[in-house]
Amino acid sequence: MAPLRCLLPLLPALALALGPAAGEPRRPLALEALGEAGELAEELWGAGLPGDLPELEPECRHLLAAFAEGSAALTGCLGRRARPVRLCQACHRHYRRLLAEYGDIARAVGNSSESHNCAKSILTSDRLQIVVTLSQFFNETWEAANCANCLKNNSEGLSNSTVEFLDLFNKSLTCFEHNLQGQAIYLSPNNYTEVCKNCNETYKMLNDLYNNLQRMNRQGGESGHSAHLCIDVEDAMNITRKLWSRTFNCSVPCSDTVPVIAVSSFILFLPIVFYLSSFLHSKQKKRILILPKRIQSNASLVNIQEKYS
Repeated sequence: MAPLRCLLPLLPALALALGPAAGEPRRPLALEALGEAGELAEELWGAGLPGDLPELEPECRHLLAAFAEGSAALTGCLGRRARPVRLCQACHRHYRRLLAEYGDIARAVGNSSESHNCAKSILTSDRLQIVVTLSQFFNETWEAANCANCLKNNSEGLSNSTVEFLDLFNKSLTCFEHNLQGQAIYLSPNNYTEVCKNCNETYKMLNDLYNNLQRMNRQGGESGHSAHLCIDVEDAMNITRKLWSRTFNCSVPCSDTVPVIAVSSFILFLPIVFYLSSFLHSKQKKRILILPKRIQSNASLVNIQEKYS
């Protein structure tokens, strides 16, 4: 009946515009308008319009308001945590809440038996379907960030491996900052020898842990999702590697250098060893030509005849 209440103030103006029908005696305009408006209002108030537009039930309005608040909270969290990327670790509670609120809308039914289903009224009653569009956007963003690989299977919090990685990441940044402050007085700005020396072990542990997480993730890992690592971990590792290699110009000596050099040298000299051994163990046989006995030439026979004649 709320739309009828909105129409009632307009009825006097409508009566004034219509005026009396042709051929009827004119009454004072204000009295005529008010009388007709009053009668019409009483009829509409008592009977109601059969084509009255349905309004959301209080329960449905509450669900829609909750979803709107959850969407605003998640949007604000994503925007604030965009750089440096902290989406998964900071916004997972907002995302879980929004999923629950959307699920409540999809399952809810109005209190009245004649009212429309809340899901139908809110989700599919118009072409734009803004609630569905917003939900799809948040789901696609969350999946693109691979946040499930940072969280436990039930998404209640960060996984143990993610907590361990972030702890090492914070220790690395603290080590960088501490050694930069310590050497700023004695060394030039471009000389980061102390940083490379004192933070090498922490950085190596962080880098090894990241590589292990990548290998675990290809096999399913803790979260059961075989894809990229979550964006928080990837961004943190990218930041650390850029600082280590580009800003500080440090390098991590590879522990496998000696075996790699040995294997490479063996492969390089293998053809030489092969040909040398082939030359030493093979005997070069000279061809011995055996001249066959041949009949003496005619000239020799002539000489022999002349000798005995």
